[in-house]
Amino acid sequence: MNDFSPDEIRRLRELLEMEDIRKLGLLYSQLQDHSQLDRAAAIFTEDALCEFGPYGAWQGRDTIRANYGQVLIDFGGQPFFALHANAHHWIELTGPGQAVGRRYLLDMLTTRGPTENPLLWLGIYDEAYRKEDGVWKIARCSLQFLWPERHLSPGFSIEFPPHRT
Repeated sequence: MNDFSPDEIRRLRELLEMEDIRKLGLLYSQLQDHSQLDRAAAIFTEDALCEFGPYGAWQGRDTIRANYGQVLIDFGGQPFFALHANAHHWIELTGPGQAVGRRYLLDMLTTRGPTENPLLWLGIYDEAYRKEDGVWKIARCSLQFLWPERHLSPGFSIEFPPHRT
């Protein structure tokens, strides 16, 4: 016997979708930190757009992979040169196979000495997700840099989550 109402079943399904997206965001950071760049690039849609302020706009999975490879080289080529801590991931399902989300970034460098501040950036990932062949992917990742320099995308809105209609 099922004790769940139709509305509760709908909400449980939404929670399962949001958990899959939340895991995607955490996997993204884990793969970056482990320097598993091929796997990290694979979680983006083929036509994904990454807007990374001072690092530029990266269009397409191949460009994203190549640019992450260059960042890895620029920082010494070793796994765990940085740790990307994520917090407060808010996700809104906006339609079938579509969602948006925001999560906070605390980007720390492990290559700095004990008397140096390890914090590189504080920011907000402002993202769009798309489900392709039953798997959630990142379709747009706009990183809003807040500290120590402020780099906000022109279209960034402080209004979040979006209003449901």
